[in-house]
Amino acid sequence: MKHYTSIHDIDDMGNWIEEAKALKANPLKHVELGRNKTIGLLFFNSSLRTRLSTQKAALNLGMNPIVMNVSGDAWGIEFGDGTVMNGTTAEHIKEAAAVVSQYCDIIAVRAFPTLTDKVKDESEQVLKSFVKYASVPIVNMESATGHPLQGLTDALTISEHAQVSKPKVVLSWAPHTKALPHAVANSFVQAMQKMDVEFVIANPEGYDLNPEITGDTPIFHNQKEAFKDADFVYTKNWSSYESYGKVIKKDSDWMITKDEIGKAKFLHCLPVRRNVVVEDAVLDSDSSLVIQQANNRTYAAQLVLKKLLENL
Repeated sequence: MKHYTSIHDIDDMGNWIEEAKALKANPLKHVELGRNKTIGLLFFNSSLRTRLSTQKAALNLGMNPIVMNVSGDAWGIEFGDGTVMNGTTAEHIKEAAAVVSQYCDIIAVRAFPTLTDKVKDESEQVLKSFVKYASVPIVNMESATGHPLQGLTDALTISEHAQVSKPKVVLSWAPHTKALPHAVANSFVQAMQKMDVEFVIANPEGYDLNPEITGDTPIFHNQKEAFKDADFVYTKNWSSYESYGKVIKKDSDWMITKDEIGKAKFLHCLPVRRNVVVEDAVLDSDSSLVIQQANNRTYAAQLVLKKLLENL
């Protein structure tokens, strides 16, 4: 594996999950693997779990992490080819990526979508520019359309807590106060498509995800119907894909409640708005796996870094 930019970089989800479990059982087993290696964590957007868990994962492997909030601490970066740089950007990605590659053995990048230009967002300009111009492996810490570290985490968490051989997993839209990206939902869909689960999606009409990603996955516009016999309910808000980036309705009836999910385990990538996305009675119950899920962010990232280090 040269880069980790998508769930599609996982060749065998079952094997990856077992490897992640082994790392979790003995996090420092491979501490010499990254000795004298440096990872650069470049954040164009804010982060809590991704930043800390990826940094800890690198430390568990003996790596030296360098963290930069690019939007606030670096020169403005230009990503367009042939651009006359007489505006606000002072450095081109061609030089920036080449320079960072001299300082780091692996580069991890986090950059969000515009949610205004579907074509630009789906081109993954920031992520793909680093892949194109850097000379070291690139890790996607969330991009315009995907969050593969989170998707791998979610697969690991479900595997750990499944009580039946083929659990029913529901991805449910929930209301939010503002328009949010599709990245987490997209990678969760792709991760579940690689697992032996009964997987369905529930969202209001007008909120179907990109059909090229959902494929043949059943989509319900009735949340109660989708939740029937569910073992896991994964909740995330996303803005409209068809009316790109728009909030076309704020349906509070889609908030996750204890009555609605029944005995199902609850998952969310965090941060989550209490009593908007999900009620306290769910988050504060034994059904909630959000803290365990957040803990697994370290071991998902550690597995990815381990595989990249082994190929250096």
